[in-house]
Amino acid sequence: MQEFVGKLNGQGKRIGVVVSRFNETITKSLLDGAIDGLTRLGVASEDISVVWVPGAFEMPVTARALAERGDVDVVILLGCVIRGATAHFDYVAGGAAAGAGGWRSTVECRSSLVS
Repeated sequence: MQEFVGKLNGQGKRIGVVVSRFNETITKSLLDGAIDGLTRLGVASEDISVVWVPGAFEMPVTARALAERGDVDVVILLGCVIRGATAHFDYVAGGAAAGAGGWRSTVECRSSLVS
């Protein structure tokens, strides 16, 4: 049997992280985990830029602006929307998810929207 194993290496990569302030108790933990993972992969802390936005709905437009600046290789979106008794969740979570994948760029974009 042959086994092929790649090596993940983040050295020299510039990362932009867009984080929602809404439900910050959860998103701060997501951010801490992301930073920990990135630094363990060799991404230098000075190559990680964190941008806080009011809520999940604002994440995609901010991520796009960050990507279009041209000074990051990857944009990570971290947010949390909790379902309540109204349709608000559907609008915010749906808009955030659609917006995160609704544009093209040479910059890789990954999102984590906890719901």
